[in-house]
Amino acid sequence: MYRSKSNPQIVLRPQDVVVLLRLTLGRGTAPTYAALADELKLTASEIHAGVERAMAAQMVRKDAAGKPAILLEPLRLFVQHGLRYCFPATRGEMTRGVPTGYAAPPLLAKIVQPDEAPPVWPHKAGAVRGSAFYPLYPTVPEAALANPALYELLVLVDAVRGGSPRERALAIAELDKRWAA
Repeated sequence: MYRSKSNPQIVLRPQDVVVLLRLTLGRGTAPTYAALADELKLTASEIHAGVERAMAAQMVRKDAAGKPAILLEPLRLFVQHGLRYCFPATRGEMTRGVPTGYAAPPLLAKIVQPDEAPPVWPHKAGAVRGSAFYPLYPTVPEAALANPALYELLVLVDAVRGGSPRERALAIAELDKRWAA
């Protein structure tokens, strides 16, 4: 884990949130760092460093076998109260991409769609034209397209990052349903 000599403060990175969200899925045995890296289109060293930063932030602990185990309540509190301030939504021009936020399931059916371009992650495989809503990390669209459950979590997190107060409330309620099981 990199620490500057002038500033030893550990700082979460956007890709760490993606790793944490993925680890909330299938809360049995955590996959290996290599498997996570392949799935999330990151490197194993990025996964390892992200888990270490999340441990420092008290959102992960390691079990007896040394595998990361998510601490859901601290993660939930961070997503609800800190995420949009640490990683605010960055928007851009009209583009083709993958729908996110209110324009994608599970929020799509819960929110009346406005007469404006939907938020999309810019991506060459995207089939929807909309307003660019940059993902937490550049590899998010590919990872999300390969894992529908992860896609829904990332969509909900984007609603928290850049949605209206109603969208944020609906997204938090949906995350609570998923994380209560």
